[in-house]
Amino acid sequence: MKTFKNIALATLALAVLGPTMALAQTGAGEAVVAAGTSVGKGIAVLGAGLALVGGGIGIGLIGKAANESTARQPEAGGRIFTMTIITAAFVEGATLFAVVAALIA
Repeated sequence: MKTFKNIALATLALAVLGPTMALAQTGAGEAVVAAGTSVGKGIAVLGAGLALVGGGIGIGLIGKAANESTARQPEAGGRIFTMTIITAAFVEGATLFAVVAALIA
């Protein structure tokens, strides 16, 4: 568990500070402005990543529920599959919207 926390902290630090360090060699006046905008971009990328994780969890739960439902009532497998695909499409659409909104910001 401690290793996971260290990896998560290092990833967070790279996502937030990585763009700032990449722009650190610009002129003195530009570096201050670039640092503020790149930290915002790093946080936006973290938001997009969180949206993707949420979408992945949502689709995983949909698949789990579909498998359990089909196991309980095999004759309804076709209808369950159709509803699963429709619900997964809604989750993917919401996730894509969240990612685009985070990257535009």
